[in-house]
Amino acid sequence: MTLTLGPISVSPPVLLAPLAGITDLPFRRLVGRFGAGLVVSEMVASDEVLRARPEARARAELGFGEVATSVQLAGREPALMAEAARWCEGQGAQVIDINMGCPSKRVTTGLCGSALLRDLDLALRLIEAVATAVQVPVTLKTRLGWDDSDLNAPALAKRAEAAGVRMVVIHGRTRCQFYKGRADWAAIGAVKDAVSIPVVANGDIVDADTARQALAASGADGVMVGRGAQGAPWRLAEIAHALHGTPAPAIPEGADRAALIVTHYEDMLGFYGRDLGLRCARKHLGWYLDEAGLPQAREAILTATDPAEVIRLVLAAFDDMEVAA
Repeated sequence: MTLTLGPISVSPPVLLAPLAGITDLPFRRLVGRFGAGLVVSEMVASDEVLRARPEARARAELGFGEVATSVQLAGREPALMAEAARWCEGQGAQVIDINMGCPSKRVTTGLCGSALLRDLDLALRLIEAVATAVQVPVTLKTRLGWDDSDLNAPALAKRAEAAGVRMVVIHGRTRCQFYKGRADWAAIGAVKDAVSIPVVANGDIVDADTARQALAASGADGVMVGRGAQGAPWRLAEIAHALHGTPAPAIPEGADRAALIVTHYEDMLGFYGRDLGLRCARKHLGWYLDEAGLPQAREAILTATDPAEVIRLVLAAFDDMEVAA
């Protein structure tokens, strides 16, 4: 139940996916406290890192010095990617992840993310530049291919391994699928067959059952969870317990869950500042309420503009739930 990335051991092999605007430092820390083999920062553009744009570095914050944290970089210029990777390593990054899977038009129009699946030679130049620039492990996250006519992830993974990549994460969709349909976990098996480094399955893995199915279909060495952790930062620990026998997480209920939500909320306010934190936290609050079965509290909590009022409403919602029970 351990993935070996050179000098880094990832255990359990249940990883938190990088999600733009979601897996910020407060959320990664919370998931990590429950238990995760590795958490990955939000994707950050290499040129933004080098231009020292505050929002870029704040997004990742980038988890320098944090245990079991990977910093994900995106870009299309090998020299800039290498320089950004060196800077991150110098700041204490333990793992550098290269994004070649983001499907958004804004990213792919700039020949970044999954657009690199259409130019494997450029993709390899980027990988080689990063792998030779740093001493820490370099990993790769990508998709099955650009579209169904060219499922070239196995070829990319094989060349990436030869260039020094220590692990490959495959989202079981093509770029042109975006997030539609179902992830094809079986297709990830072709990547697993092509390389000897660890392969991690990603896409539609939201609980222990889907994690088990993804591993059986793909033969992968581990799973990466994204949306399944929204509103449930204990989800990765649940999956690890079910699949690998790690200690079961203590999932908070009632007043304890309200206290966890308030702590997360306050962490976000401290991280982003009052006004930005208030806005960024709303999606997390909505997911927590959905997970707890409290849809009736959404409108009041998500439209409140005073943090103290938000906290009061969250505590009251869970108090009312306990009374009703």
